[in-house]
Amino acid sequence: MLRRVLVAGGIALVLAVLVTAGIHNLRDRRAAMQQAAAQHVDLTPVASGDAADAIPPELGRDLRGKAAPDFTLTTLDGRHIQLADLKGKTVIVNFWATYCGPCRVEMPWFEEFGKKYANDKLVVLGLNYEDGVTRDDVAKAVKKTGVTYPILMADDKTAKAFGLGDYLPVTYYVDAKGEVVDQSPGAPTKDQMEATIKKAIARSQS
Repeated sequence: MLRRVLVAGGIALVLAVLVTAGIHNLRDRRAAMQQAAAQHVDLTPVASGDAADAIPPELGRDLRGKAAPDFTLTTLDGRHIQLADLKGKTVIVNFWATYCGPCRVEMPWFEEFGKKYANDKLVVLGLNYEDGVTRDDVAKAVKKTGVTYPILMADDKTAKAFGLGDYLPVTYYVDAKGEVVDQSPGAPTKDQMEATIKKAIARSQS
């Protein structure tokens, strides 16, 4: 069940994105680029939303506009969280793995936006999905990222319900009614991530 890391394109494409996206976020982007280079990770913008084409089967089932599959999973500290209990809130469901470089790059962004939009009832859930790791292994990896949002141990049943493809990370943005507003196969840029979060929150508040 080892899934491949979704790394599309190269550093040249990332640099082009930095130029076209403006300089207001240059410091954050430069830090991410340095981190990516150190980890041999390419950060590439991922198409999402209305402008996106159909998601290829190898990248997973397209759930946009559909109800997010419900699940009940256990956190690293033994708590049980059910997605259905979070209706009324905007929820980010992020499938990741400890071996996934892009996952480690984007997780601090989820942490940042989770706090920034907490008053808008945003909840971030990290679902670790991989074979051959223990809770302690995952906890050590999470500690290195510095994130504090709930990390759940995903199972094959949950992965199948979401129709995961061959790559990680994959993120689903779920509105207050439990519908998938958008999904992102691969690691987006920080600006793309925030824009998608805002869209999901707006849908929840409409």
